[in-house]
Amino acid sequence: MTHAGEDTVIDVRDLRMTYGTNEVLAGVDFSARRGEVLVLLGPNGAGKTTTIEILEGFRKRSAGQVSVLGVDPVMGGEGWRARTGVVLQSWRDHARWKVRTLLANLGRYYEPYSTPKRSRPYDVDKLIEMVGLNEQATAKISTLSGGQRRRLDVAIGIVGRPELLFLDEPTAGFDPHARREFHDLVHRLSDLEETTILLTTHDLDEAEKLADRVLILAGGRIVADGSADELTRNVTREAQVRWSRNGQRYVHATADATTFVRELFAQHGDEIADLEIQRATLEDTYMAMVHRHESGHPDDAADAFVSLEASDR
Repeated sequence: MTHAGEDTVIDVRDLRMTYGTNEVLAGVDFSARRGEVLVLLGPNGAGKTTTIEILEGFRKRSAGQVSVLGVDPVMGGEGWRARTGVVLQSWRDHARWKVRTLLANLGRYYEPYSTPKRSRPYDVDKLIEMVGLNEQATAKISTLSGGQRRRLDVAIGIVGRPELLFLDEPTAGFDPHARREFHDLVHRLSDLEETTILLTTHDLDEAEKLADRVLILAGGRIVADGSADELTRNVTREAQVRWSRNGQRYVHATADATTFVRELFAQHGDEIADLEIQRATLEDTYMAMVHRHESGHPDDAADAFVSLEASDR
């Protein structure tokens, strides 16, 4: 875990949350740096929503230390809250509001919290262009499609140019084109605006594309923390090499796919066709980690990851 410093936006240590006798969070530890995109994964009931609500300051924890933008969320005032953005799964508003009018009105709340380093809010027309709602700028919210409504949700979450953005299932209802545009926006916010982003999603392909780091939460603990590539390589170092020769299909598992393929071509040359190299995906990793927990071995998921990670050092 990264120690808190100037670039540390989120710092969580031994976070615990208990509802009656049910311990939902049993010692969560992680941190996030400025401009980093973190994806929080976990089965339903794992404590993802509870964790994020604690970070947002909407829920008081049972125990542990939490720092968000240098402040304990339960003590966060309006100035602190203006530095964060939240995109919920749904956002209620008046159906008669027009898109541009709503965003301009919400933006005014952030004007007092503008700083020399970060002027607030976004220019409303620039914001509308960023989320792809140019053609709907003067439309009433009641006339928007589900995907357009979701784009507006994102715009509402970032109108104040947040330093930290929470996204809950952000692309629900998006078609493939809108999803790709949203991914571009996330990269723009993190790369150009240095916005730290913490998002939850059930789309593991999306998580693999967006995340600088993936956190897997199971049994009230973080059982894996690393880039998608690091996690997949730690779960299995082997790749599946598939090819055909003289009309026959072959498959071979190897820890060194490059050497194997080189030797394969040296031996058979142009007879090799339909070559594929498949490595474990983030979905494979996620399912393996969660299965270890749900199979009655909650310590194995974390311990297996830690031991494999240590062997790389």
